[in-house]
Amino acid sequence: MKHDFLTRSLELKESLSKNRRTLHQCPELGTQLPKTSAYVKGRLEDLGYSVQEIPGAGLVTQAGTDTGKRILLRVDMDALPMEEKSGEPFASQVPGCAHTCGHDLHTTLLLGAAQLLKEREPELAGQVKLIFQAGEETLEGAAAMLRAGTLEHPRVDAVLGIHVMPTLPVGHLYYPKGTILSSTDMFEIEVAGKGGHAASPHLAIDPISTAAHIILALQSLQVKAVPPDQNVVLNVCQMESGSATNIIPDQARLWGTLRTFDNQLCRTIQERMKQAVTYTAQALGASAQLRFTEHCPCTYNDPGLAEALAECLTSFGTEFVTQPNYRLQVSDDFGFYSQQVPSVMFLLGCCPEEGKCYPNHNPYVRYNEKILTTGAALLAHCAYEWLRR
Repeated sequence: MKHDFLTRSLELKESLSKNRRTLHQCPELGTQLPKTSAYVKGRLEDLGYSVQEIPGAGLVTQAGTDTGKRILLRVDMDALPMEEKSGEPFASQVPGCAHTCGHDLHTTLLLGAAQLLKEREPELAGQVKLIFQAGEETLEGAAAMLRAGTLEHPRVDAVLGIHVMPTLPVGHLYYPKGTILSSTDMFEIEVAGKGGHAASPHLAIDPISTAAHIILALQSLQVKAVPPDQNVVLNVCQMESGSATNIIPDQARLWGTLRTFDNQLCRTIQERMKQAVTYTAQALGASAQLRFTEHCPCTYNDPGLAEALAECLTSFGTEFVTQPNYRLQVSDDFGFYSQQVPSVMFLLGCCPEEGKCYPNHNPYVRYNEKILTTGAALLAHCAYEWLRR
């Protein structure tokens, strides 16, 4: 029996667009997404799915049989705490909250794939597990999913994720082998000095000046401690200190991010950061403590799974432009899955118009809805074919 998910997906164009625009107008943050989860659960139950809600993590369901291999399709559902300025007629109706990273599209793609797979469920040569995850932007959702045992009950053999890329043209699909997205480590530095009058700096220990020297010391690590063939981002992005122009405060706090493509290099840089923070502060008579507050591992595309999916795509019905060396210094908590099970993250181009592309996390970003039908069919086709092969 010939199966053509792409043709069938085109027939779902209107319903996919409706789902996306509904989700886009009511964005929610973090791990608690009551309206989004209720909407997605309702659509899935309408299709005949039994849906499990995992508090603080999202929704899980499955299609197919308990026998054979199992592949997991994962998307994220949460939004960002920012204003939308896209000008779309279906723009966010929630002040200070917007889907400016495309998670509304991701959710829509998996809803579409869920329908396509349910329609052909008797033909599935195994099981497809579907995860609609909360808390990606806060790096909490994937870890919560793993703690709930979603990879183990029953054991999953492969994981496939997808992320839309509004800076890439439609028709581009990137899934290079190896590390594709960087790790992220959020850090906080507390500098302790000695307060005093601004007119008598010799009687005080200035934490602001100390913090400035620490920032310079950390920036120098990118030049002196990183091999020339490696990419590392180390940025202090926030600083807080002081209350008046004539008072030297006794404390300063810094926040920033470290991003690498190599776990061992990440650990090396972290040790060098601790040394730079501690000894720079001591040299100026102050003290400082560095604390890493959040960690997200690199997203790693398993070479064997990437090759298998490439074979699956030969029968998809359309060809994509690919880039074998593409990678981004951004993070996704999909990396937690990729550290446990062979995984692949698809990056799908969806630039709305040449020369008018904004990146994710930009208030003006817009997405080309032409990829809704393609992306839904892509997920369903790859799951179906991977199980069959």
